Amino acid sequence: MKEPTEFALRKFVAPEFIFGIDARKLTGRYAKNFGARKVLVVSDPRVMAAGWTDDVIACLREEGVECAVFSSITSNPRADEVMKGAELYQREGCNALVAVGGGSPMDCAKGIGIVCANKRDIIAFEGVDKVELPIPPLICIPTTAGSAADVSQFAIISDVQRRVKFAIISKMIVPDIALIDPVTTTSMPAELTAWTGMDALCHAIEAYVSTAHSPITDLFALQAIRLITSNMLPTMVELDNIVLRGEMLLACLDAGLAFSNASLGAVHAMAHSLGGLLNAPHGECNAILLPYVIEFNFPAAPDRYREIGKAMGLDMDGMASRDALSALVAAINHLNKQAKLTYTLGQLGVDRGIIPTLAEKAMHDPCIFTNPRQPRSKDIEAIYEKAL
Repeated sequence: MKEPTEFALRKFVAPEFIFGIDARKLTGRYAKNFGARKVLVVSDPRVMAAGWTDDVIACLREEGVECAVFSSITSNPRADEVMKGAELYQREGCNALVAVGGGSPMDCAKGIGIVCANKRDIIAFEGVDKVELPIPPLICIPTTAGSAADVSQFAIISDVQRRVKFAIISKMIVPDIALIDPVTTTSMPAELTAWTGMDALCHAIEAYVSTAHSPITDLFALQAIRLITSNMLPTMVELDNIVLRGEMLLACLDAGLAFSNASLGAVHAMAHSLGGLLNAPHGECNAILLPYVIEFNFPAAPDRYREIGKAMGLDMDGMASRDALSALVAAINHLNKQAKLTYTLGQLGVDRGIIPTLAEKAMHDPCIFTNPRQPRSKDIEAIYEKAL
């Protein structure tokens, strides 16, 4: 008898995490438990201005743990920033890392840990399972509800020389613990709430249709889709509503557990290409590209996209495939419109002349390999063209 594909061998990797109000206040206790003498706190100027970094530093000092701070990080963390952070880590005699912020500080902290443990330039670790030695203890406190870097095996770093964003994928960079506190997300403005929300939605959708999905990742992906489509727009109106913030952060966690283990697809491969070449904002790129990638992928996974539509609250029973696709794309476009994410790639600075270069870079991104429909370079070019 043929074995059912849903029981193909899969592994599931996740860190310890604590979810709930004031989880960030456990930072000092966990740092002490990990034997930290001095930690490098990795953050960014926006998060520091909101006060969350000082909050965490105070928790560390209450437990007698010394710290140094590295905050010279841009929105798409660069390889040279990672190397500067690693230099500071070593110069200060640190033996643990704490990341406070969104995807950029968390990815940068992972990169710093890689360099300090493996003693090589961060660019050497591009790809899958290239990190040989585990990083120092890493505690992550996310302040956005999008990247899920606090629970993932991924780090995305920009190489400004090659103008690419490259992925490092390894269980060696899964944080030791994530302290996931809805309170820290209340400082996000409405626009950032939308960008990060759409990033998390893309994580969930791409994980659900990934060729590496499993029944385990499916559970997390579908729940994330339900939570985001129900709560993102209300959260943008009630920015201080801790219940809504908690639902969005829970959705981000669910989506992160899904994509970290099922990987992603063409949306992220193409968004990474845009971010590397143009330094374009990741969440916006995802939001723009998602409807066009769904149109391309739908024939390869129609039943899975129907389930996504149902999770979004659409009645797809009895619909012809063409109508189901139209309804799903319309729902995504409506969500983008209501969230005021009605940009085009042209508005982000994409010129038709660079599309072949963008497509070439996307075709070499590891996320492309688990896309449900394997594209050719000309297919990726056509998707970029539609999104101009």
